[in-house]
Amino acid sequence: MKILLCPDKFKGSLSAERVCSAVRKGLLSVDSNLEIISHPMADGGDGSIDILKSVLKLKSIKIKTLDGLKRNIEAKYYYNNDSAFIELASASGLILLDKAERNPMVTSTIGTGLMIKDALDRGLKKIYLFIGGSSTNDAGIGIAKAMGFDFLDKYGVALNPIGSNLGKIYKIENKSLYNFENIEITVLCDVTNPMHGPNGAAFTYAAQKGANNQDIISLDEGLKNYSSILKSHLNIDHSDQSGMGAAGAVSASLVGLLNANLHNGFEMLAHITRLEDAIKESDFVITGEGKVDLTSFQGKVVGNIVEICNKYQTPCGIIGGILENINSSDVKINFQKSIISIATDLDDAMTSTEHFLYIIGKEIAIIELN
Repeated sequence: MKILLCPDKFKGSLSAERVCSAVRKGLLSVDSNLEIISHPMADGGDGSIDILKSVLKLKSIKIKTLDGLKRNIEAKYYYNNDSAFIELASASGLILLDKAERNPMVTSTIGTGLMIKDALDRGLKKIYLFIGGSSTNDAGIGIAKAMGFDFLDKYGVALNPIGSNLGKIYKIENKSLYNFENIEITVLCDVTNPMHGPNGAAFTYAAQKGANNQDIISLDEGLKNYSSILKSHLNIDHSDQSGMGAAGAVSASLVGLLNANLHNGFEMLAHITRLEDAIKESDFVITGEGKVDLTSFQGKVVGNIVEICNKYQTPCGIIGGILENINSSDVKINFQKSIISIATDLDDAMTSTEHFLYIIGKEIAIIELN
């Protein structure tokens, strides 16, 4: 029997590669004759470049940049030929900040902008930006600032490019030396939220980045103002475009000012790694992620893989750290297994993830594959 393992990372616990390894060991401990193919996946967020490094033979560059609070750090991005592959989380990521430091009112994407600037200055004309895991809600004005744009208040004073200043923007001034018509920027994301409103960047994601209720309202009002300024600047309204609310609405400036294109991260990674062919050639597929719920079926790894499996009638099972009710989703799943159901508590599940995945792998081999 040929088993394909294609999970996303278990965020905060294990990379997708290590998830594959743990489940693989559990399966083989029961039946050493199983043919197991590890095909770790991602959907455009943090961890995506790990999937691409070996496939595209990427080389790395380490540069000096800034974190979300504008502190000096070093971060890496990757390249081949004329293309740069940059994860927003490597400079502007939530993971770089202590819990007490997290506040999307004051964080900025300027460090990510400095990474893009470095790539452009090295002559790399194609930028692939993976935007998951951000600590920000600045609508990308930090990135645009690094590219040479100024955001002025009604008195003509340049504003600090942070979330709390979005509502003060009165005018955009372009001092950039780059011709963005000749630069190809592709933004890879995994969500479909609009820029602002009840399902927008602030109301959906700001709380997990440290915002309180009043901050969220303020950030959403700021996004509405910036959307209005962009509309008058461009004569185009992008605010309702699918994915514009991802990563603190960073795409607003990337699309509006830097001529970027939004692209589904999973689709790109699936194409490059030939995932669909691997599913077609398998007898059983196992996918999963740290938390599996109905949002997992809205453009993310698990939902996309289940959909492909259903397309080819390939049996598919799901493993989650936490697994909430997904039975109302219109998909066929052969089994659902969660770590939290066998762990002592959440802390136990998060710290002993590999052990529990090994146990689940054994259980799958004994019960589900016979």
